[in-house]
Amino acid sequence: MEIQLWRELLNPYELAVNELTLKFRHLIKEHKENGLYSPIEQVSGRVKTISSILEKMQKKKIIFEDIEDKIEDIAGIRIICQFVEDIFKVVELINNRGDMEVKVVKDYLNNIKESGYRSYHIIIFYNVQTIRGPKKIQVEIQIRTLAMDFWATIEHSLQYKYKKNMPEHIKQRLSSAASAVLLLDNEMSSVRSEIMDAQNSFQIKANVVADILNNIQNLYKVANKREVSKIQDEFYKIYRTEDVDQLKRFNKQLDIISEGYRAQAITKDFYY
Repeated sequence: MEIQLWRELLNPYELAVNELTLKFRHLIKEHKENGLYSPIEQVSGRVKTISSILEKMQKKKIIFEDIEDKIEDIAGIRIICQFVEDIFKVVELINNRGDMEVKVVKDYLNNIKESGYRSYHIIIFYNVQTIRGPKKIQVEIQIRTLAMDFWATIEHSLQYKYKKNMPEHIKQRLSSAASAVLLLDNEMSSVRSEIMDAQNSFQIKANVVADILNNIQNLYKVANKREVSKIQDEFYKIYRTEDVDQLKRFNKQLDIISEGYRAQAITKDFYY
């Protein structure tokens, strides 16, 4: 098959991966900006290479005309979470979206593969707009923890190296490692609330500090420089205390000051 035809086939999948990656990253941003814990830690995406598609076609005896129907993972999104519980939060987010239609679920958390592989896969239908009009394509979304992803990456590399004929002693070590990953995930889940509290506190502080600095920067444009320097010194003094409540109060005071200068500017523009 000509390369140009492969490009025409794969272009919509590249578009889907780009759009979905952006959407999931925006979800992370929205959570953090609103002082909420994000169940999504990292997002990445890829379109299957032509050689991988050909390999799958040969293995499953798929003809070219059936590629898009029978190969569900031409486009792939990988979502990494910190905790197992977060995986199901992400599943809920996907189920509630209007732009993603769930086709099938493959639960390798409750149905662990013989190799030890654990993950949660969702095949969705997703619409993209092409020069030839709308096109509904399949996308595989893999959702797993950081620990699961580390194990799966190593296992995939070894499978590729040994061409599915992995030595028994390697299989046994991978199986032991998979058990260790399961234990690690369970241990992390046991302290999940404490970790989430710490991360939320950090994010709240970061958001407040960003607001304060933005206010101070805007004040430099309209207020007396000496007065703004005093405000900045006061901010550094409070920041060193690491007291988030004080920072919040200081931020509210800055909002009032900034609003006063905005009102003056409006009044001045009205009379001139």
